[in-house]
Amino acid sequence: MTLGLIGAGNMARALARGWGEPVLCTDAGSGRARALAAEVGGEALDSNLELVRRADLVVLCHKPAQLETIAAEGAGQARAVVSVLGGVSLARLRAAYPEAQVARVMPNTAVAVGQGVVCLSADPEAEGAGFLPRVRERFARLGRVVDVPERLMDVATAISGVAPAYTSLVAEAQIDAAVRHGMPSSLAGELVVHSLAGSAHLLAERSSDTLAVRREVASPGGLTARGLDALERDGLRTAFMDAMEAVVAGSRT
Repeated sequence: MTLGLIGAGNMARALARGWGEPVLCTDAGSGRARALAAEVGGEALDSNLELVRRADLVVLCHKPAQLETIAAEGAGQARAVVSVLGGVSLARLRAAYPEAQVARVMPNTAVAVGQGVVCLSADPEAEGAGFLPRVRERFARLGRVVDVPERLMDVATAISGVAPAYTSLVAEAQIDAAVRHGMPSSLAGELVVHSLAGSAHLLAERSSDTLAVRREVASPGGLTARGLDALERDGLRTAFMDAMEAVVAGSRT
């Protein structure tokens, strides 16, 4: 399968690095496509028309506002299109690419290391045509593919799409707190990062039973309980609620 990426920004690079195979790519004149092709193999093409003619699967990684303009550049030549464009509905994709089978995905940048989450939304009819199985197989190489109803894609974005940034902020806060108490940042970083990774695996093994995992660690009146009380008192849950509202609202404007 020949992959074509329209746009060569952060998400396009993460996808290409995760797949680890040659791609066709374009950009709007930034030179990023040439750099990406040099890194993973493939070609940086001069036009989106050439890309859609040659690619078996076109992945839209450009800015959402450019959808109709870039679709017109393809002159109705695309056969299969997957969009990573935030806030762009399936209806809008179908209108822009009436000749193609279309799907929406929302990956996070952890796809670059094969540990991503890819939220997938598409028309059910596409299943029987063989399009969705091919999309699932391709994106499953990058991590876990989760089917999400389109009406919940904005919420999914506010969970998994933002996760690498949020997790990095949480890690940074813990590292800074440890440094303040005299621990070298390199040691604190090692402890925090591996503890987060192990905790995620533990939650997965417990079927996301967050309460059970907390109870296994936090004895009544113990040190962990004191720390949890401090986080609750300082508004951790409220902060995440506010972050969810901000991302969902931004996706719908």
